[in-house]
Amino acid sequence: MDADVVIAGAGPTGLMLACELRLAGADVLVVERLEERTGESRAGGMHSRTLEVLDQRGILDRFLKIGDPQPVGHFSGLYLEFDETESRYPYPLMILQSDIERLLEEWAVELGVRIQWSAEVSGVRQDESGVTVELGTRAVRARYLVGCDGGRSAVRKLASVDFPGTPATMTALIGDVELPELREDYVWVRRSATGDYSAIAFEPGWYRVITSEYDRVAGRDEPVTFEQLRESLIRLAGTDFGMRAPRWISRFSDAARQAACYRTGRVLLAGDAAHIHFPAGGQGLNMGVQDAVNLGWKLGAVVTGRAPESLLDTYHSERHPVGERVLHNTRAQSALARPGAQTDALRDVFGSLMEIDEVNRRLRGMLTALTVRYEVGSDHPLAGRRVPDEDLTTDAGDVSVHQLLHAARPLLLDLRAAAAASGGDEVAAVAGGWAGRVDLVRATSAEDFWMVPELDEVPAPAVLLVRPDGHVAWAAAADEPLDVPALRTALATWFGPAPRD
Repeated sequence: MDADVVIAGAGPTGLMLACELRLAGADVLVVERLEERTGESRAGGMHSRTLEVLDQRGILDRFLKIGDPQPVGHFSGLYLEFDETESRYPYPLMILQSDIERLLEEWAVELGVRIQWSAEVSGVRQDESGVTVELGTRAVRARYLVGCDGGRSAVRKLASVDFPGTPATMTALIGDVELPELREDYVWVRRSATGDYSAIAFEPGWYRVITSEYDRVAGRDEPVTFEQLRESLIRLAGTDFGMRAPRWISRFSDAARQAACYRTGRVLLAGDAAHIHFPAGGQGLNMGVQDAVNLGWKLGAVVTGRAPESLLDTYHSERHPVGERVLHNTRAQSALARPGAQTDALRDVFGSLMEIDEVNRRLRGMLTALTVRYEVGSDHPLAGRRVPDEDLTTDAGDVSVHQLLHAARPLLLDLRAAAAASGGDEVAAVAGGWAGRVDLVRATSAEDFWMVPELDEVPAPAVLLVRPDGHVAWAAAADEPLDVPALRTALATWFGPAPRD
């Protein structure tokens, strides 16, 4: 084998997945068809849950140093308020994809990830023991292949995975340019008879211009030019504001498609290779990174022999519904952005509803992904949700939950001293069967109640089993007897049977 896992695509999804696999002990090779980084800015930010997963790995400070926290977000251009009680990072972070890729690549290299440029996937053959990935005139062999190679994924096509969905109904152009005649700091979703435009300042002297024109659908392979962007802005704004010096021009639409399956044998899909949609609310890059964090620890456990191959089936069962929900809300945002008097009225009504706290909370949860909950076989309020980053006290000192996840290992957190419960040795006895695989930490919580988006406050648990991706696999309430068989079942389900079983 040339690697345990070959990843096609060195974008944010592929790089994050590579890092997660290395933390799990897997040998990883990333192959990228491009010759080098293009420097194109592309996506422009990260939401709360993505910031949290970077914090779980101890690398968030690298991104915060160059990113710009924003006080508000938006749903189809309508301002959305955030709640500082829901996360340590209750804001979108404005940071360009080019910077995100640079920082993730630096981390990947630190972890020993191999990256091969000018390596385009041209063939895929899988068998019982592995997969052969053809790269032009040569081939590499791995146990698994993950396609993180974008919306036109070669891996998805070569694996014959269907990509159903809805076609484009509009065309949007995006470019990083200078606008010397713009007399405003920024323009936010200014609507016209045929679409809308925005001009957002990313750095002094240059802007990201976005034009959206409905019922104008560009050909899939039609070239994108600076002149097209200039003419589109003139149609919508009546002027091009002296547009000049383009750094990057691209096009997108409201086409929405999702892979019918995220796994077919030894081939898996993540990021844009698994789902494309209207980039409303900036959810695409975030969903891809979160795909990677969900898949990484599972695939790493399988290739290193710590878990059965069946664990990989939970990647599709957990992430495919998340993708469906994002496609659903972005279709809604695209419809809400259409020009016309009827939509103008709808936006007025919808905007007034967004002033209601519960409506704001529901929409906020969609965009931030803080309310994603997986089915894990437990009815505890925390089960399946991302674990709140609470402050804890251990014998070694004060620590946060996220700090305990830096190594990307399963965490069994015993908080029963805080719940005034007895029988502490039971948890240690159970954990002994998974010694070396699961980290047992005894601690007390600084708070008796933990804040959970959608639920507000819930009582602090007595025992908590947390997956490496930060989602709770199982939890025990402080006012109930410890269900030892249920804890054993959860450990075996997610982290493989105990060696002596």
